[in-house]
Amino acid sequence: MLAYLVRRFINYLILTVIATLLTYILASYTLNPAARYQGRNPPMSPNSIHNILAGLGQDPNVPVVKRAITWFGNIVMHGDFGMLYNNQPVVNSIITRSGISLQLLLVGTIVGAFLGVVLGVWGAVRQYRLSDQVVTTLSFLVLSTPAFVLGVLLMIVATRFNAAIGHQLISFTGQYTPGLSGFGPVVLDRISHLVLPTIALVMTGAASYSRYQRSVMLDVLSSDFIRTARSKGRRRGSAMIRHGVRVALIPMSTFFAYNFGLLVTGSTFLETVFSWHGMGELALTSITQHDINGAAGSVCYVAVLILLASTLSEILYAALDPRVRV
Repeated sequence: MLAYLVRRFINYLILTVIATLLTYILASYTLNPAARYQGRNPPMSPNSIHNILAGLGQDPNVPVVKRAITWFGNIVMHGDFGMLYNNQPVVNSIITRSGISLQLLLVGTIVGAFLGVVLGVWGAVRQYRLSDQVVTTLSFLVLSTPAFVLGVLLMIVATRFNAAIGHQLISFTGQYTPGLSGFGPVVLDRISHLVLPTIALVMTGAASYSRYQRSVMLDVLSSDFIRTARSKGRRRGSAMIRHGVRVALIPMSTFFAYNFGLLVTGSTFLETVFSWHGMGELALTSITQHDINGAAGSVCYVAVLILLASTLSEILYAALDPRVRV
């Protein structure tokens, strides 16, 4: 099984490298870094703009492919992704902001996936009953709502809730409240700011996973091995949990890896809505500022997360399906 996991990891690693390089090349062709310095008062000379871009590794006189090779060579040899438009190293910004983003992604992904699987299994077992119809309707309602709209709606609900209890129990601006001291107040304040964006991610993840899990579970319930287990004396609940759910989770492990990328994209807009200075803000700022290094570094960050999620899904796949281990 180890050889299988190593091969899959290498495949995902190659795809990560290709995605990062293609992003750098595409950004080099579509973004215009010189636009950041044009139209200033007093105006900057073309020679000054050229020197700044050359220092950032974005000299327009150098072919894009050659710039991409040099940029990727610096990553491999020195771990250097270049500099941002504000002369901050891309690596330092990614390290700082990724910790902020992962606070949302890890909690939201794990809780959303678990809740989605439970709701999917519940909906399949109680197909077409009132509970199944309610879950289905709410899931499609959440899936049809953009992430930033969902965040704004949650902020409205939290504002009314705080007004009703007469206390600012739920905060939704920024990652924390400046000026607090003491372990207890700081932890409670962090949780208060984390509640709303996490709920938004959990709702989105649970709605997506529940639809897929319900469909897979319905196929499993009609399988021959479930009827065989029932005919051997197993109760319906025991047959579903011991045999049905385990088989239904196999394709979910693959779906988890691909859906994780969508959660990363959704958190980008949620970070903007809730004023979290994470990787989402870095990606949007890099695009608006025509920052090629920042845009490529942001995509590389997402690609690495999907690489890790895909590897984890392969491990889960091997644990659930004995045929893979052989």
